[in-house]
Amino acid sequence: MALSRRSLMKLTGLAAVSVATTACASGTSGGPQVAGKSAATSALLGAAPIPAAKGQRVVIVGAGPSGLTIAKNIKKANPKIDVVLMDKRSVFMSGFISNLVATGVLPLEFITHDFLEGARNGNYTFLQATVHEIDRTSKTVFTNEGTVKYDVLVLAPGIDYDYSKWTKGDLTLEKELRTKFPAAFIAGSETLSLKAKIENFEEGVFVQTVPGGNYRCLPGPYERSCLIADYFKRNKINGKVVILDENPNITIKTDGFHSAFTKLYGDYITYMPSTTITSIDPFKKRIVTELGEEIDFTDAALYPRVRGNRLLELAGVAKDSVFNKAEANIDPFTYQVIGDKNVFCTGDVRPMGFSKSANTANTEGVIVAKNIVKYLAGEELSQKTWSSPLTVCYSAVNADPLRAISVNAGYAYDEAKKSFGFANAGTMEKWDGAEGVAGGKGLIEWGKGLYREMF
Repeated sequence: MALSRRSLMKLTGLAAVSVATTACASGTSGGPQVAGKSAATSALLGAAPIPAAKGQRVVIVGAGPSGLTIAKNIKKANPKIDVVLMDKRSVFMSGFISNLVATGVLPLEFITHDFLEGARNGNYTFLQATVHEIDRTSKTVFTNEGTVKYDVLVLAPGIDYDYSKWTKGDLTLEKELRTKFPAAFIAGSETLSLKAKIENFEEGVFVQTVPGGNYRCLPGPYERSCLIADYFKRNKINGKVVILDENPNITIKTDGFHSAFTKLYGDYITYMPSTTITSIDPFKKRIVTELGEEIDFTDAALYPRVRGNRLLELAGVAKDSVFNKAEANIDPFTYQVIGDKNVFCTGDVRPMGFSKSANTANTEGVIVAKNIVKYLAGEELSQKTWSSPLTVCYSAVNADPLRAISVNAGYAYDEAKKSFGFANAGTMEKWDGAEGVAGGKGLIEWGKGLYREMF
């Protein structure tokens, strides 16, 4: 659209007024979240190209397992509520099951799904858009497609990586690590990159790091190490997987993974616990540890610590914690932002010690959706309305036959410690018998079940 000089001057003037009269909040304050650039952009674009809400509207930012589940279940509980789910991606690709895709056990199509299918089946609106600003005073989300008003906002943007322990702020180094050795725990291009790395690997050392803190998918790096070692073994590749674990031991399904490392991959996996990395040279492909060990590698998937997505800071709803910077500053029982009950934060950005996993986000999403419907109906949420999400997780240890181990756990709040922990947790860690084969079949059905739940 061409702009006349007069129109351009009006637009520029509006931006100047916006900058002068609005403040951009930081930290956990509840002030306006509008910057001049977004206000100017919204004046040009106007409202996003979606139908006007006929009643109360819930806007969900982030179409991962949490956002997809919440959108579907709000409409299921109350079809009169208008639901808009937005994501910057055009296609959904899951992190769960992706290790099986990266190692050639399953096709890429298995983990790739259509956002519009979910919108059609769930009777909500999907908007492919990138969020630039959030004004919590006027309840407006600013996107590259225009503005969207809300009555309730849900932020479910997932994780981001925190490379600071390795890079000390060196952005050139961070760019090299992100580009050459992606962690592949944010699905999409990283998944495809990992798949290509494994398929093109000829010989040498493949390094898989495991971060500290409550990182996304606790068993994921160990499962991946098993499947890469299995790939080397099946294809007679002279390769070794070296696991550099920041933790003192395998973080979950400990016995099952240790057993697989020893019995299946004794010649292919070297496990190094309590390993703190002090430097990485992406050009020489060399890692130096706190103990002065030098590890030369051929290729790697370098998984740093995680943090909440930076959208939390953009919205002014972030807080810091010991391990995971920029988690959401929410009431842990209601998921509502402290000081702004119209905003809920869910999934991997929550500060509670629940597993950062798809199944947890899915079961949690059902609970949060019910609470949002109650809140919009005028009901006050509190600790009494809280119920526990579930973590049901399968991890493959080899491909032929496909065998897997699993965990099934809920959570409980410890009043004395003021924190959440596992409750009624059970594991199935025997992979080398009929249980393991049944676990492999269960893994596939578990994945299919999650896709059905979301789409």
